[in-house]
Amino acid sequence: MRDLDYLKLLSRQFPTAEAAGAEIINLRAICGLPKGTEYFFSDLHGESEAFIYLMRSSSGIVRDKIDETFGNLLPERDQLALANLIYYPREILSDPEHKKLDTPEWQKITMNRLISICRVVSSKYTRSKVRKKMPKDYAYAIDELLHLDRNDVNKRVYHNEILNAIIDIDMADNFIIALCELIQNLTIDSLHIIGDVFDRGPHADRIMEELMNFHDVDIEWGNHDAEWMGAACGNPACIASVLRIATSYNSFDVLEDGYGINLRPLSMYAEEVYGNDPCECFKPHIFDHNVSDSVNPELAAKMCKAISIIQLKEEGKLIHRHPEYALEKRCLLDQVNYEQGTVLIDGKTYELKDKNFPSIDPKHPYELTEREQSLMNTLIYSFTHSQLLQKHIRFFFTHGSMYKVVNNNLLFHGCIPMDEDGNFRELKTSSGMVSGKKLMDYFYEKAIEAYFLNDNVDPEGKLYATDVFWYMCCGPMSPLFGKDKITTFEHSFIEDPETHKEKFDPYYSLSKDEAYADKIMEEFGVDPESGHIINGHVPVKTIKGEKPVRANGKVFVIDGGISKAYHSRTGIAGYTLIYNSRHLALAEHKDFHKGEENTPEIQIVEQMKHRVLVGETDTGRELKQQISDLLELLQAYRNGDIREKGETIIRKSN
Repeated sequence: MRDLDYLKLLSRQFPTAEAAGAEIINLRAICGLPKGTEYFFSDLHGESEAFIYLMRSSSGIVRDKIDETFGNLLPERDQLALANLIYYPREILSDPEHKKLDTPEWQKITMNRLISICRVVSSKYTRSKVRKKMPKDYAYAIDELLHLDRNDVNKRVYHNEILNAIIDIDMADNFIIALCELIQNLTIDSLHIIGDVFDRGPHADRIMEELMNFHDVDIEWGNHDAEWMGAACGNPACIASVLRIATSYNSFDVLEDGYGINLRPLSMYAEEVYGNDPCECFKPHIFDHNVSDSVNPELAAKMCKAISIIQLKEEGKLIHRHPEYALEKRCLLDQVNYEQGTVLIDGKTYELKDKNFPSIDPKHPYELTEREQSLMNTLIYSFTHSQLLQKHIRFFFTHGSMYKVVNNNLLFHGCIPMDEDGNFRELKTSSGMVSGKKLMDYFYEKAIEAYFLNDNVDPEGKLYATDVFWYMCCGPMSPLFGKDKITTFEHSFIEDPETHKEKFDPYYSLSKDEAYADKIMEEFGVDPESGHIINGHVPVKTIKGEKPVRANGKVFVIDGGISKAYHSRTGIAGYTLIYNSRHLALAEHKDFHKGEENTPEIQIVEQMKHRVLVGETDTGRELKQQISDLLELLQAYRNGDIREKGETIIRKSN
């Protein structure tokens, strides 16, 4: 029997044998239900509108449920209108054009249609679980409408009276919103984000708000996330990298409007230092237009060049602080011949595309000028004092990690570093050599230390510790990056495309082989017979015939390029992997256009041998442990070892 003190604590929650027994019945019933639907997304890269649509539409499943519910009863136009209402109820109901159609008749028809869809999507859940997802103010009415006996004439009258009352007291719009949001919540049971929420796209901040409002979500960190984590901790190299990418992709709204980062000092500095320099090599990629903070491309290019130079300086200083990184060869500012406009890389001399370096002292190329240092001090203050950014980054720690094993699936963003022979590569650390799972655990532990280290007590130690985020972002042994080097300098200053190449870790080719996929799963305690590896990081170029399913169906690479920056390379707009009780399916996204038919194409990629029940999942194992504890509590009540609340006599066992 479990420790009696533990059972006494449990008895506070279940103070009688009847209460414990009722909970056992409830938990056993839940274990017999079909497992909830899990959704896996990767590499969102700030594409807030597309991601929010995919979330609210459940990557096309809501559209399928509408068709399943109404079939030929509703024309395609009406089905699309109903779908868009479910995705964007607040926006549509507040639209002045919609107000012209918002009659009591429309309200009643719409509520009935939404209730019908609710019945379909809630059918595999207990009434208790559905009630918990309902908005409190409308839970009674929704529960009654969902479980009405439609064959009972009196009940139909009751049904109509509920709807009429809602309309008569002018609460129809609020009730419709409640039904729409309930449908959204019921179609996704849990959400897995496999890295790279940040960079390139216009509004990572809005994605984070959506995730924080979701009921069950985890995040497996990506390299771009690590960069923002370091920036939020005040690491100068990470801050400069964040700003270089943002200015390069015209993502000013997320910085100033989203996180309140003061960019005026950077724009003033860039205009002053590069006033007559066109900065052609730094012209921004414009996939989205800023709404709140419009910056002309010429100024954006100057800002990008200014912060790129600062980034190279800060990275050089960081590499010199960490000889254990063995990255001295990536310090290229001291390999530049500033008089001739060339650079020496790996014994070969290249001409520079841009030869104007007014802020670099050739004798001390990594020293920031007084103006640059003042600028960085201001930017560090902005990042470390942005309340919204700090809230979002804390969420990365409370709901995130380097990897996750869930329901016998291994989730991570990039790779498990391997050598050409398929052995796990080792990293030398102060606590010994680490590889495979231990390597992942090492970076997680260091990230936790870096984030929670008190900089008021040890500011130098804080800087040194937060350098780990930069290495996680672009270090050759980082599982989040998985390449031999990052060629920021080469992309910016050298024409020759050969210098731009970044060699991928052997993992990416070896993991296509089932034997190596099995080896990786076994390293993390996943059963290869039924398990999968799910990751992102490297866009799947479907336009070139690449497939997201590899290693005989054991590996899923679901970065299909939701970011607009990748659409031309992938040919699609990303993937969602959907795992329900019957199958695994891939949803292939289309280019997103709000209000139009954006439903992804869904393909079943693996059929379950039998319908998976809650009892067979990680949640089910937890429930079974709870049942076991409650059975012991029940026995303790019956034996008289613990008194039931309200009892005056302690029963003794025979």
